[in-house]
Amino acid sequence: MKEKDIFVTYSKTIEKATRELLDNLDIENEIPNKNAKIGIKPNLVVATTPETGATTHNEIIKELISYLNDKGYFNIIIIESSWVGDSTERAFRVNNYKSFNVPLVDVKKDSYEKVSVKGLTMEISKTALALDYLISLPVLKGHCQTLITCALKNQKGLLSDRSKRQFHTWGLMKPIAALNAAIKPNLIIVDSICGDLDFEEGGNPVVTNRLIMGKDPVLIDTYAASLLGYDKEDIEYIPLAESYGVGSTDISNANIQVLQKPENVSMPLPTGACRSLSKYADAKDACSACYASLMHALKRLKEDGLINRLESKVAIGQGWKDKETNIGVGKCTSCAKINVKGCPPSAKAIYDSLSDLFF
Repeated sequence: MKEKDIFVTYSKTIEKATRELLDNLDIENEIPNKNAKIGIKPNLVVATTPETGATTHNEIIKELISYLNDKGYFNIIIIESSWVGDSTERAFRVNNYKSFNVPLVDVKKDSYEKVSVKGLTMEISKTALALDYLISLPVLKGHCQTLITCALKNQKGLLSDRSKRQFHTWGLMKPIAALNAAIKPNLIIVDSICGDLDFEEGGNPVVTNRLIMGKDPVLIDTYAASLLGYDKEDIEYIPLAESYGVGSTDISNANIQVLQKPENVSMPLPTGACRSLSKYADAKDACSACYASLMHALKRLKEDGLINRLESKVAIGQGWKDKETNIGVGKCTSCAKINVKGCPPSAKAIYDSLSDLFF
């Protein structure tokens, strides 16, 4: 697997999708030493379960550990720190992490090494710094301060709580980029099963049944930003991380391989923030990934004060095949007067097409 590779798959069976991604790795070239210390870094920002759209699905971790064991790797730990004010141990307990039968490292109780990057000094877990191979399992979701959170921001869980507080006083963007220059993951598997539309702590999940794998956290986040309707420049820490030598934002030259297309399932029930957005969609048997892209795009239009300018609802789903309509999203609405191509199209493509209607 190369730095410019991104593998994407869709499935309601998370274990199957995870193994499908992992089968594209040549793990024994990645980790030649069978005794290498491997760290798995999930997203347990709060002590809640994955269906809220906040935390990493257990099935991904279970299948990853099984895959590593099958290849002869057993020196594995799970390492994480919930956000300031919440308990990592409670998050481990709520999600039954003891069932994985690997050591659980609560970074809040770890010792730290002071690392200085780009004029910023931060306290990073000594356990994390001693790892031979770090696998990051971020959840792709919205964020009220940084707009998105994915691979680059997931590294914050390797910091002391004191440094987490400092990151906010420093404005988050530069320190997130600097942190990844100090320690970056070797492999990233993005949990985009049902990430929250707006908030890091969950509550407004949008189902996509999508997993993404890559090696370059900057490239992954550039791609992830497009899925949520943003340009890389909208997320300041992405181009900053590139300038710090962490990775590349050149998504045009990325090797993006979609292993399985979205399954044809009924439209997911919108919850929380996206319920108010659903009134702008005319969904007929929409697959969850396509519908999620539309919700993210509509959210952007609402933030920009443009959504009320839509003169008709946006058609989406298989029920629109071979039917004429005004505005349609995805391959199934190819007969629409205005059609956003893709299967599924990214939220960025939908946002650009819809916003162009008003100017």
